[in-house]
Amino acid sequence: MQFQRIIRLALSALILLALLLDTSGLVKYPFVKQLENWTYDARLNFTRPNTIDNRIVIVDIDENSLAKVGRWPWGRDKLATIVDNLFDYYQANTVGFDIVFAEKDESSGLAIFEHLANNELSNNLAYQQAFDRIRPSLQHDRIFANSLKGKNVVLGYYFKSRVSEGEISEIGLLPPPIMKMDAQWSERLQINQAAGYSGNLAILQSAAGSGGYFDNPHVDPDGVFRRVPLIQTYENFLFSSLALATMRAFLSQPRVDLIVESEGARNGKEYYALEAIKLGDYRIPVDNNGAAYVPYRGLEGSFPYLSAHKVLTRDIDPAILKDKIVLVGTSAPGLLDLRSTPVQNVYPGVEVHANIISGMLDQRINHKPAWTIGYEFVMLILVAVSMALLLPLLPPLYAAAGTVGIGLLVIAGTMVAWHNHLILPLASPLLLISLIFILHMTYGFFIESRGKRQLALLFGQYIPPELVDEMSESPGDFALDGENREMTVLFSDVRGFTTISEGMDPRQLTQLMNALLTPMTRVIHKNRGTIDKYMGDAIMSFWGAPLSDSEHARHALYAALEMIEELKIMQEEFKLRGWPEVNMGIGLNTGAMNVGNMGSEFRMAYTVLGDAVNLGSRLEGLTKFYEVKIIVSASTRASIPEFTFRELDLVIVKGKNEPVAIFEPVGHKNDLDKTVRSELTRYKQALTRFRSQNWDKAEIDFFNLHRSDPDRKLYQIYLDRIVHYRNEPPGSDWDGAFTHTSK
Repeated sequence: MQFQRIIRLALSALILLALLLDTSGLVKYPFVKQLENWTYDARLNFTRPNTIDNRIVIVDIDENSLAKVGRWPWGRDKLATIVDNLFDYYQANTVGFDIVFAEKDESSGLAIFEHLANNELSNNLAYQQAFDRIRPSLQHDRIFANSLKGKNVVLGYYFKSRVSEGEISEIGLLPPPIMKMDAQWSERLQINQAAGYSGNLAILQSAAGSGGYFDNPHVDPDGVFRRVPLIQTYENFLFSSLALATMRAFLSQPRVDLIVESEGARNGKEYYALEAIKLGDYRIPVDNNGAAYVPYRGLEGSFPYLSAHKVLTRDIDPAILKDKIVLVGTSAPGLLDLRSTPVQNVYPGVEVHANIISGMLDQRINHKPAWTIGYEFVMLILVAVSMALLLPLLPPLYAAAGTVGIGLLVIAGTMVAWHNHLILPLASPLLLISLIFILHMTYGFFIESRGKRQLALLFGQYIPPELVDEMSESPGDFALDGENREMTVLFSDVRGFTTISEGMDPRQLTQLMNALLTPMTRVIHKNRGTIDKYMGDAIMSFWGAPLSDSEHARHALYAALEMIEELKIMQEEFKLRGWPEVNMGIGLNTGAMNVGNMGSEFRMAYTVLGDAVNLGSRLEGLTKFYEVKIIVSASTRASIPEFTFRELDLVIVKGKNEPVAIFEPVGHKNDLDKTVRSELTRYKQALTRFRSQNWDKAEIDFFNLHRSDPDRKLYQIYLDRIVHYRNEPPGSDWDGAFTHTSK
């Protein structure tokens, strides 16, 4: 069993090592990341507030607006009207555009008019004068730029993670950066470094003053927006996302600081981990890539949506927009700003930014610090060690309950951390718990149960199932090879079986033997005995193998006594069925025996051999002579000191030269009444006088004993011997032994 436990521990350690390699990043298993994303999504959806945040309003370029105003892109004179209405009429605080204006607006036809003015109609004074009057109204980009000036507007743009050969890397103008960063510092913090950008027209970006990118280089492999980088670098300058830039504009452009944790030297270099971005009084937790987990409030519509065409026509209650953060974006499917998120497969991208701003305002952005890697290491080791040590000791039902309990504790711990805005890894501990449980259950079923089945195959015909179960706890301790042990053997035989069999037909005889041997076997098994063989009407069994039993003699004696009691009960049933009365004699001996699988190449049997076995058989035969139910040897008697025995005789059995004392069990010392104690005392005195050849006094003693108990043949045996020894004295060197010449 110890070897089996070592195997289990080794396999558990391999599973642990595999997951630790994934945690360390040396090996990556995509399915573990996928499972972790699934557990993250489950926690997010289980705890999302599902409320509407009225502080942030989305002006939506929806399908209804496209139908009312026209297809996108709209003329920027209309966007200028939207901006003017939002600030001048509705008194919004901050407006962020989830849109990039990288190309000139030529929808007014200005280019055509200029071409005519410079060519075909260059000499037409009336045309030139009219064109000069309408030119300002046709310069939509300038109109839009003028509407942006002096207002709290954030324009959107996007960075490019890579630039293909021949592709223009820089389009438009970037907004002012947050700060300049040292190249080495940027690399240590692992902030995403952009390869290019597509910004707004210079006239627009210069007028707005503020801008934020809306691309996401950290989309998970399954395409789901779980985290968004709040900062990126370009040419060693730090830039903010649209959400962060809008939040900063709302807070009147406070200073941005990076909160970095240093852990001293590691591999010869100092280790830095980006923990958070400080924006005035607000602390925004991020990971080492500068990304924040999006704190989704709920499904689409967690913020008020206003159709853009209604802002144009001022067909909205001003109270809805007064002093609010406004994000201008689109939910129209054809404009390709729909995202996959943990809360919904199709989700407006503009609402992702709204959720981040809302989380910043409420300080409820969850954080996955760098130290969670160390936590995951420790958690995995604790789970693996506890389960590897616990499961082999428990039965399957308790093992399953313990596994569920450990899993629930891990889940509860991660949920407590979640409510404190900490994201702790959950998939790898749960995966480890599941794999170790499956390992141990599978190992137990296919390996250990196989060993148990092998034991049952080897020993099931000899011993009861409960002993097979006990042996399966340490199957390596049992084998069929021969060995020498101190054991107790039992022989039982039906008295007068030949006469009984002659008076019954074969079918009845078979029924009688089955009715007799089945309960006898059950009694032997109940008392931890091993059936050696059935020999017609006889049973041979032993104690002390294959399962070691320090109380083999006691168990054998109790089995013998119970067999006699069981026989008394069976007599009533036999009588009702018209069967003859059946009596039984039992012999017990304790001593050194050879035990193992013995036989020939044609047939083997697990049995015992030796002089001690032969003596047990002889003792069973002597029960007929002394007319007692059970006879035990002196070695068996010595092994059960709490029991009282009657010494029957000192005999030399056939095949032996040395005399052996034989005994009849009387009962437990605590259960004997005064009458029995008195009889035993008188008998002991009579036996002492007999062996000292005091024939006269011995005769008187045995005569009185016989008169008080005439059915006990033992007393008549000694009276007959006294008569014999008076005529033929045994000699002065006689030791009191009687020689039996038959089995």
